[in-house]
Amino acid sequence: MKFLIAGLGSIGRRHLRNLRTLGQQDILLYRTHQATLPDAELDGFPAFSELSLALAQKPDGVIVANPTALHLEVAIASAKAGAALLIEKPVSSGLAGLDELKSALNTSGKPALVGFHFRFHPVLNQIKTLLESGQLGKPLSARAHWGEYLPDWHPWEDYRRSYAARAELGGGVVNTLSHPLDYLRWLLGEVESVNAWTGRLSSLELDVEDNAEILLRFANGTEASLHLDYYQRPPSHTLEITCEEGRVCWDNASGEARVYRASAESPVLLVPPEGFDRNQMFLDEMAAFLRLCGGENLPHCTLADGIRVQEIVQAVKQSASQEGCMVRLG
Repeated sequence: MKFLIAGLGSIGRRHLRNLRTLGQQDILLYRTHQATLPDAELDGFPAFSELSLALAQKPDGVIVANPTALHLEVAIASAKAGAALLIEKPVSSGLAGLDELKSALNTSGKPALVGFHFRFHPVLNQIKTLLESGQLGKPLSARAHWGEYLPDWHPWEDYRRSYAARAELGGGVVNTLSHPLDYLRWLLGEVESVNAWTGRLSSLELDVEDNAEILLRFANGTEASLHLDYYQRPPSHTLEITCEEGRVCWDNASGEARVYRASAESPVLLVPPEGFDRNQMFLDEMAAFLRLCGGENLPHCTLADGIRVQEIVQAVKQSASQEGCMVRLG
């Protein structure tokens, strides 16, 4: 199969390496030469500076890895050209244009996978299976926390130039660190309403929010709170879910989770496979995308899932602009 990668920042290059690891060599690049990384690993791959010329090569799949605010320009044109899509999260910086993308994919009949790669975390998948089994009873509440120090995130570049720090590129902590909005929904069910507060608390030079406090209410009665920030040192990313008969505590740093049961004296440890590293999630995601491009029908994070997360993001921003007033989702 033939693949086109749009955007050659760190995530685009990760996808390039993983495609090659999975045996794919017919790879095209669409780039605007704004990346801050060296070009050596891109040598030998056909590169295009015009999207129409790149799509004229008829790629089977397009990987949309350019800045968030520019996703839909590439995604819609690629869908109309008949390609399957792997769209990095979030699908866009707003809701405008998503109906056109959905229509183009419906016409072509090709799939889209949205890059919420934590759905491929082996321990989060064990937690999902455990919750669905009912062994811990009904989930009652959850707390997710993700704090990162933005200047350390991409140390090779000035953080002020990164898409994560710039409003015109779709940055801000809510869009950029939106993974928990997806995996909380994936684990706990549909979000019904949102209350949120966002702002800038740190001395970082940003024109976007650097923190968010979000309260999610789910259709099944579960409640979850989520903290996001760009200023925490050292970083941490954790999740706790409290159920009627126990609770689960996951730490992204180790990848492990502890399962506490009301009926047991000591917790059970859930661990990733031996040798697991962060790239394995991206590699498994890419393997799923290859299967989708090959015509297989398998569970994945769909465009509808990605759009729902973006609707939650917009509800967060609406609530924050109204001093935390509840916003209901349709």
